[in-house]
Amino acid sequence: MRACARRWRIPPLSNIVQNENAALAIDGGDLALGGGLLALIRPALDLLEPGGVLAVNSVNQALRDDLPRWCQLQHHEYRERQRTEQGYDRHLIGRGALSLPSGQRESGVTLPQRDGHISTEDVLKSIPMPEHADPSSGFAPRGARVEPGGPRYPFTLLDRDHVAPPEIAKLYDQAVAAQWNAATDIAWNKIRKLPDVIERALGQVFTFLAENELSALYLPSKFISRIHPAYAETAMFLSTQMADEARHIDVFLKRARAGGGGLGVSSATTSQSLLSLLELEDFTEAAFLLSVLGEGTFLDLLTFIEDHAPDEVTADIVRRARNDEARHVRFGLVHVRHALAHDASLYGRLEAAVRKRAVSLSNVGGAPEPLQDGLTVLAAGSTDSKSIARGHDAFRELLHTMHASRVKRLEHAGFTTEQAQNLSDLHTPNFM
Repeated sequence: MRACARRWRIPPLSNIVQNENAALAIDGGDLALGGGLLALIRPALDLLEPGGVLAVNSVNQALRDDLPRWCQLQHHEYRERQRTEQGYDRHLIGRGALSLPSGQRESGVTLPQRDGHISTEDVLKSIPMPEHADPSSGFAPRGARVEPGGPRYPFTLLDRDHVAPPEIAKLYDQAVAAQWNAATDIAWNKIRKLPDVIERALGQVFTFLAENELSALYLPSKFISRIHPAYAETAMFLSTQMADEARHIDVFLKRARAGGGGLGVSSATTSQSLLSLLELEDFTEAAFLLSVLGEGTFLDLLTFIEDHAPDEVTADIVRRARNDEARHVRFGLVHVRHALAHDASLYGRLEAAVRKRAVSLSNVGGAPEPLQDGLTVLAAGSTDSKSIARGHDAFRELLHTMHASRVKRLEHAGFTTEQAQNLSDLHTPNFM
């Protein structure tokens, strides 16, 4: 008799089943227990509920001793051995009740395809997230059945409504589709020689941008390892956000140096402000302060730089970065709005987080001076007095635009107009 690795069939039930449990049979041929037969037995038993019967048909006589011992060790019930008219043994095993994996077996799950593609959004619809997650399931993907006895993992973000907004899979799909290459998608060969004062202004502005993007790279990394894998789409999105920030740091520093301007000054204001971000320990507070307030404000800053860019390469860099940042802001907004809808106390906590950060920066009087000067010169386009006056006015107008945009975003997140005005006034003068 040849071993059959794929065919599971129902044997005659008259001599096997005396109750309502299911029965299965496998054809083991002459396979030894340690020679591959277990690869047939264990999956077959896994299909049965406790008390269900598995018939193992075999011509290997060593199983007469090996199989009962194995069943005893694995807490299954070795019921009997029958000798068939065809001359082979039929071993009957009752599925034991110990070590049953938790969860329901995935059955009949189908993933729709659109133009040959399967989206993460469709996967989430087919296999929805649980409301709460168990740290003892470890890195088991959502939908997998989990054997008991595993260790408890140090995940702390265990509640769907505080981790994963409904739009998260769609945001991840959009992020994956929008990735671009900092080395090959920027026309670096088109950078032309600019006046030294403009290059130095660019170098200062991009130094500031890179420094803030470094904080936006590091802060999400604190929380990824805390997110339970049941909500992996959130961790996956944050990984795209980190990839975006790494790419922005790359292109910002390249542009600062490509024209000879070099890097500028890292201000104490920026350093103090970014430390207050890095010290955050609450995921929603971090998403609010970083993505809604900080990166939201950066959308206006990047638009300003694009509008006053001295060349198309600079404009292209900040345009691409702004598109990425808009996704990060969108995540922050939907995350905070969803969390607020499920936790009324969150309003007070978020407001307190903004006020606490404002207190820690109470000695900061305004935007970093090196940045003010760089943006003013960039908007002026030259150093004659009339141009500098226009550049200064443009910078002051940028501050008003940032405030108005922050208020709108805060209202969109769920705050009242009064709350939004107050929180926007408290936001760090470092912008991020």
